[in-house]
Amino acid sequence: MKQFLADDFLLESKSAETLYHDYAKDLPIIDYHNHLPPKEIANDRTFENISQVWLAGDHYKWRAMRAFGINEKYITGSASDEEKFYKWANTVPHTLRNPLYHWTHLELNRYFGINELLSGTSAPSIYSQTRSSLQQNGFSVRGLLNKMKVEVICTTDDPTNDLSHHQRLGTEGFEIKVLPTFRPDAAMAVENAVKFNQYVDRLTKISNKEIKTYEDYLDVLKSRHDFFHKMGCRLSDHGLSSIDVASFTEKKINKIFERLRSGQELSPKQASRIRYALLIELAKMDHAKGWTQQFHLGALRNTNQRMLSELGPDTGFDSIGDFPQAMGLFKFLDTLDSTDQLAKTIVYNLNPADNEVIAAMMGNYNDGSIKGKMQFGSGWWYLDQLDGMEKQLNTLSNIGLLSCFVGMLTDSRSFLSFPRHEYFRRLLCNLLGNDIEKGLMPNDMELVGQTVKNICYYNAKEYFNF
Repeated sequence: MKQFLADDFLLESKSAETLYHDYAKDLPIIDYHNHLPPKEIANDRTFENISQVWLAGDHYKWRAMRAFGINEKYITGSASDEEKFYKWANTVPHTLRNPLYHWTHLELNRYFGINELLSGTSAPSIYSQTRSSLQQNGFSVRGLLNKMKVEVICTTDDPTNDLSHHQRLGTEGFEIKVLPTFRPDAAMAVENAVKFNQYVDRLTKISNKEIKTYEDYLDVLKSRHDFFHKMGCRLSDHGLSSIDVASFTEKKINKIFERLRSGQELSPKQASRIRYALLIELAKMDHAKGWTQQFHLGALRNTNQRMLSELGPDTGFDSIGDFPQAMGLFKFLDTLDSTDQLAKTIVYNLNPADNEVIAAMMGNYNDGSIKGKMQFGSGWWYLDQLDGMEKQLNTLSNIGLLSCFVGMLTDSRSFLSFPRHEYFRRLLCNLLGNDIEKGLMPNDMELVGQTVKNICYYNAKEYFNF
């Protein structure tokens, strides 16, 4: 019987153990997509206790606590940090077979050296031990990142962000690159005229340029895009249910924008047209600068209206959607490719039923110009667990080239989330190691080991060229 979280955790064969320990384990981390707050990195925040770094903002844990019957007071409510931690500790033993059980104990061990299982019984000592550790040198935000050998972090930033924290980090010469990512979701949120105009006003203020026409709007977005590039940004990102293709003319888009700026609401058809027009223009900007564009597809957001009104968005009430993906993605990519303006592209899929659809579509637009130009991205959100990641790896292996994959990311808001890279690396090595043991792959450790190293680190380093 294997021991929980031992050196052979998730590694089912000697070949898997060799691949992980000799080829993957010690590689640096390029975390090219996350939601970490750059302010806390710039200020090198020290957390008072583990609840602040571990529970605040983590809707994965919040969902589990609600499922276990924990009152909202102890999740996002008025309870103290210590009370919230104890409620989470009481929940953990009941998360068996949920990835949270693995992540929880990996993080306690890798950051704090704690081997004890978290439960209501062990909670007081673990809370005390972690609180003491977090006050020591090496446990500030920057220290936590260095513990995990992080080399690059790409945060997620709105075009109105002044990127002052990134600038400060660059000026200080912090050894870990902390780079922005251009996330213009709000710039495309045309469903509510009042909120959209408020956003345009913020763009006007940050750019010091008046926005009256659609052309003005594109000019300002491009100026922000230019600014992000000067600050080291090399990626954009879009969170979309699906790519909603709509025919449009320049004249129609100008009129739609005028309607919006006058405070009038758009029809669904008008909204689709201007969103798609904007998406095309932003994609062309990415290509012109050699950026990578990312698309997170498939989320059905804010499904619980009662809790949305009480707690707001991003609090654990989003779901997997069943949106049609193939036709919209095809028309979008093909439109850009037809004029040779298709940037390097990563598409992350949230509905596993669409894995083969997305993987096959990405392969249609590789053109030999860049290794792995079109990427079927890693399992994310509900799929960044063993089953979801293995399905993504198998689909990519069957339909594309796993050897060109740029690997894992955290997509996290927590500074304790970096053992997810270890989790992925162990799974990858187990998958390939088992293939060796079954005779499905040659017993050539240099060949397979180099493939592991490339997927875990070197492909991303070459692809993004930060």
